[in-house]
Amino acid sequence: MIPGRADIREVWTQAWPTVVAMLSYTAMQFVDSLMVSVLGPTEVAAQGNGGMWSWVAISIAFGMLTLVNTLVSQRVGAGRTDDIARYGWAGLWVALGYWLLVLVPFAFAIGPLFAAMGHEGALLDMETQYAQALLLAGIVTVGAKAMSNFFFGLQRPKVVTVAAIAGNIANVLCNYLFIYGERGLPELGLPGIPGAPAYGVLGAAIGTIIGTAVELAVPLVVFFSRGLEREFAVSRAWRPHWPAIRDVLRLGWPAGLQFGNEMVCWAIFMTVLAGGFGSAHMTAGWAAMRFVHISFMPAVGLSTAATSLVGKHIGEGDLARAARSAHASVTIAVLWMTLCATVFIVFRNELTGVFVDSDAPADLAARIRAIGAEIFICAAVFQTLDAVGIVYTGALRGAGDTVVPGVATVVLSWLVIVLGGWGMTVWFPALEATGPWIAATAYIALLGIFVAVRFERGGWRSRHLLDA
Repeated sequence: MIPGRADIREVWTQAWPTVVAMLSYTAMQFVDSLMVSVLGPTEVAAQGNGGMWSWVAISIAFGMLTLVNTLVSQRVGAGRTDDIARYGWAGLWVALGYWLLVLVPFAFAIGPLFAAMGHEGALLDMETQYAQALLLAGIVTVGAKAMSNFFFGLQRPKVVTVAAIAGNIANVLCNYLFIYGERGLPELGLPGIPGAPAYGVLGAAIGTIIGTAVELAVPLVVFFSRGLEREFAVSRAWRPHWPAIRDVLRLGWPAGLQFGNEMVCWAIFMTVLAGGFGSAHMTAGWAAMRFVHISFMPAVGLSTAATSLVGKHIGEGDLARAARSAHASVTIAVLWMTLCATVFIVFRNELTGVFVDSDAPADLAARIRAIGAEIFICAAVFQTLDAVGIVYTGALRGAGDTVVPGVATVVLSWLVIVLGGWGMTVWFPALEATGPWIAATAYIALLGIFVAVRFERGGWRSRHLLDA
C-alpha cells in the first residue's frame, strides 16, 4: 500500500520531534566518547565497554516501556481517555521496580563481569566505574523513558524533544566540568574550573546522569501540570493500578527480551569477538559504532513514530491508514540511512580519526584508522536493511505484535552475531575484527527481511488489544 503525501506529512509531523528525542541518550554517549578521546584510546574503549554493558541491562526496561506508547496511543485513537493516566503511572511504577530489582544488583556484578573477560587493570577500573555510575542512577534513565513513551503515545512528542535538548545541553556542560576539572582543554584554549577535580571517564558518567535527570524533569513537570490534571486526572491515578501494570509487563516482556538480548549479543560482539583482537580494534570498533548509533537512532525515532501512529489508527479502526503510516515511516528511514551509507564509504578514514587523539603515536593512529575504514564499509552495507528492520518492528509493536519478532531476534542474534561472529574469528582469522562485522551485517539483513515480510502478511490486523 503506497503512502500518499498526507501520510508522509503525518509521519514527519510526529517523527521529527521523536527523532530528536530518541537521539538524546545516544548523543550523550557520543559526546562522552568524543570528550574522553582527548584523554587517550584506552579511555575511549573503557567508556564504550562501560556504556554498552550498562545499556544491556537498561535496554530491557526500555523495550518493555515502549508498550506504554502502544497502550496510550490506542486509547487516544479510541477516545478512551479515562485509562490514559493509569498507563503513565504504570510506566513509572515498572521503571521503579526494575531499577530496584535489576539495575542496582547488576551494578555490583559488573566489575567481576569485566574481569572475567580478561580486561587489563586501567581499562577494568575505568569501565567498571563508568558502568556502575550509570546503573546505580538508572532510575532517572528508565523513568525518563517511561515518561517519553507516555507523551509519544499521547501524540505530544515535542514535550520529549524539549526535554532531550535540555538534557544534552546539561550533559555537555557537566561533562566539561567533571571530565577535565582544573585541567580544562588547553589544546582548544579552554580554561579549567578552579578547584574542580578531574574524574576522567567517571566524570563522563556523572555528566550523563545529570543530563538524563534534566530529561526526566521536563516531562514530569508537564505530567503534573494543571492542563493534564484537567484532561486525565493524573493525581488521582497515582496508586499502582495492577491491571495497567500487568498490561505493560504482559505485552512489554517480548520487546524487553528483544532489546536486552540484542544488546547482550552486541556487547559480546564488541568486547569479546571484535574487541578480542586488541585495543586498537576495540577503539576503532567503538569509533565506528558511535557513528552507527547516530545513523540508526533517527530510524529508531521513526520506529517510535510508527508505533504511535499505527496504535492510534488501530484505535480509530482505520487499519488501511495504519499500514500507510508504517510504509511512510519506512520510506523516510530508508532514504536517511542510505544517505548515511554513502557518507560512511566516502569519509570512512576521517570518521574513524575523529576519536583518535592527535597525541597518539603515529603508527597506532594509522592502525586504528585502517581498521575503522574496513568496519565502516560493513556498516554502509547494512544501513538500508537496518532501516527496514527497525521501523517495521516499531509498526508491529504499535499493533501489539511483539512475541514473534522478539523470538526471531533472539534466535537470529545468537546464531548469526555470536555464533557466526565466533566462526569468522576461527575460520577467517586473517580478517581480524572485520570478520565478526561481516557476520553482524548478515544478521541485520536477515532480521530486516523477516520483520518486513511479517508486517506485509498482515497478521497484525486481527489483533484487538482494546477488546482484551
